[in-house]
Amino acid sequence: MADRITVIGWDGTPLTEAAAAALTAATLVAGAPYQLNALPVPAGAERIALGSVESAARRIAEHRGAVVVVAEGDPGFFGVVRALRRPEYGLELEVLPAVSSVAAAFARAGMAWEDAQVVSTHGGRLRRAANVCRAHSKVAVLTSADAGPSELALMLRGVHRTFVVCEALGTADEDVTVLTSDRVPDHDWRDPNVVLVIGGSTPQSAGVDATAGWLAGRPVGYPGTERGWALPGDAYDGDSPRTLSPQTRAVVLARLGPGAGDLVWCVGAGSGALAVETARFGAAVVAVEESAATCARIAVNARRYGVELETAAGPATEVLGGLPEPDAVVVEQGGAEVVRAVLTRRPARLVALAGTVAEAGEIRAVMTTAGYRVEGMVLQSAPLQATPSGSDAESAIGPFESTLLLWAEPAP
Repeated sequence: MADRITVIGWDGTPLTEAAAAALTAATLVAGAPYQLNALPVPAGAERIALGSVESAARRIAEHRGAVVVVAEGDPGFFGVVRALRRPEYGLELEVLPAVSSVAAAFARAGMAWEDAQVVSTHGGRLRRAANVCRAHSKVAVLTSADAGPSELALMLRGVHRTFVVCEALGTADEDVTVLTSDRVPDHDWRDPNVVLVIGGSTPQSAGVDATAGWLAGRPVGYPGTERGWALPGDAYDGDSPRTLSPQTRAVVLARLGPGAGDLVWCVGAGSGALAVETARFGAAVVAVEESAATCARIAVNARRYGVELETAAGPATEVLGGLPEPDAVVVEQGGAEVVRAVLTRRPARLVALAGTVAEAGEIRAVMTTAGYRVEGMVLQSAPLQATPSGSDAESAIGPFESTLLLWAEPAP
């Protein structure tokens, strides 16, 4: 193993005394080509262009001498440190960080960022990164050569956001460009770059004091003044028989398993109670309703609880074809016909509500024919009511509500 391995974070500013000393003593230096050309690498040192971190780590493990690995900004933040510390390489590192590219990007934009989400498109995660941008109003995206600003903007087609594209941060070629997302694909962008995706509702719109933050990032359910989920039906504007009961919503959410990076369709969303609560788990949500007026009421509920979601107005069988790819879908209303249309998009998880036993049978048949493994239940619940002293126990139980639920996943 190398005698000494130093990982230097470089943000384009002059190296610190410790970093300069480590580089001067290096017998092997690994980094991006532009870094190796810009920094004073010793003439006799072996150079490795950091394409594959894995192959570089194997070479470093074999080297006898002093090694320096040059990375962008803070190498411990979405950087090479995680890969180099894998147990199979057996490497011990000294890390000398600089300002991370995300911190630098927000500094160039003059924005606070403790309330931002930070995601990466590396490793084929462009779609999931885009879903985080759908669900949150402040996101920093670390891009890759094949999943940059243009590809991200195309994934967000129809979702209005402002892009702050920061190219070559910390170098003489640094450039910061602010554009609306629809104009981003018209440009050629240079690597490396960081994209800030800004827009949508803000914590202030939900009545949350944005200056009172204490936890970096956006925890589940924030912003919002209500704790928990499966709130009473009257917590949502547009309460109607089509607002699912809290008990039903709790079970549906457990089966959907929404989380950051997921996109969930709520079809036949009614008042939007389930759509809002799905979004509070950090998922991107599209609520589908036939009436534009109902979609407007869903948007009001989303603003009330400080979450981002999209609405699509029109008959479900006509609207679904134009929506982005879902990870999970709940069909609150529409029966077997809508379930059949949903299954053409092959979601990983599907929950459907049935109005009758016969409709449940039709839905099950459609799911099974599509190659899904199906389970279901009859969910019964009744509220406990306050009763006068001396009343019999049975009078404390309100009317029972029954719901037919089916859920499915692709069969292995």
